[in-house]
Amino acid sequence: MRVDRITLREIRLELKEPFRISSGVVRERRIMLLELFDSSGASVWSECVAGEAPNYSSETIDTAWIVVTQFVAPRVLGKSFAHPGELHELLERDFRGHNMAKAAVEMGMWALAATMAGEPLARFIGGTRTEIATGISLGIQASPAALVEKVRASLEAGYRKVKIKIEPGHDVEWIGAVRAALGADAHLMADANNAYTLDDIDRLVALDGFGLMMIEQPLAHDDIVRHAELQKKLRTPICLDESITSLDKAQDMVTLGSGRIVNIKAGRVGGYTPSIAIHDFCQAHSVPVWCGGMLESGVGRAYNVAIASLPNFTLPGDVSPSARYWARDIVSPEWTMDRGMVRVPLDRPGLGVDVDAERIASITVRTAELRP
Repeated sequence: MRVDRITLREIRLELKEPFRISSGVVRERRIMLLELFDSSGASVWSECVAGEAPNYSSETIDTAWIVVTQFVAPRVLGKSFAHPGELHELLERDFRGHNMAKAAVEMGMWALAATMAGEPLARFIGGTRTEIATGISLGIQASPAALVEKVRASLEAGYRKVKIKIEPGHDVEWIGAVRAALGADAHLMADANNAYTLDDIDRLVALDGFGLMMIEQPLAHDDIVRHAELQKKLRTPICLDESITSLDKAQDMVTLGSGRIVNIKAGRVGGYTPSIAIHDFCQAHSVPVWCGGMLESGVGRAYNVAIASLPNFTLPGDVSPSARYWARDIVSPEWTMDRGMVRVPLDRPGLGVDVDAERIASITVRTAELRP
């Protein structure tokens, strides 16, 4: 592979409804799309998952735009690579952080290699599944009653897991109301997005009574040690998300007992190469993983579906269909769900969906073309 051009585009996609987590609300997604062009004539689309504000991560779409333009692309453009697995080490050398910016290019190179090899991306990276069990993520709701109705509708729609965003004051009573209304068989989890400290331990221990699948990232975004202390006091498994930024962090989690489940977001860890390494390590240590979402467009969702086809992704992922978030997506066919499952596209090379270039052009607000 030899990429001789990368085009960046910022698009705006309005969410069907505001999405609120403990650290902020999103109403419109500003999304950076990339198009990578190989010297052979092959091309592929990718997406940077960085958000509008530095609340989930220190990265934003604006920082990622600068970093891709000034630091990531110059390391890749015009260089020859035998395999996309070579990129991660190259992008890590004397280059700290900015995982989402790195991943946007690194993952695109994996999809480009799959396209050129004539293989579906999922199979090219070692995926074994033909469909992915699908969960839904629900933002913080105005009242317990409103949350109950959202969860009820989600389960009736067929979702295999419901992730409920929580924060202090919107937690025990909210989860309790859902469990009381929908019974013990409803597959529920809570996601705190690091909204708690060990001073809140009584509230977190109170969640133990609701039979949750997991409590995701209750403590600080970069913490491993205090999560270990908390996990000792909880029957419910802790799932780490923001804290797992590399294979080393996953190894630390297992060594210290900081959690029992890992949420793998390829953008958060720097791309497919570290994602696969974390997956393989967790599989070897009997730690289940699942694929989290970042309010991606259909392009980013294609990469999520592919990575979630790996064998140790045994829990339902946040790979909801396009209609969950968007009135109209930017891919065709749009991602859909049947019986709570999303099909892995295995009938064509690369991403498995067509990207609607005309639709993208109509909602693009800035562009940049990068060459060697």
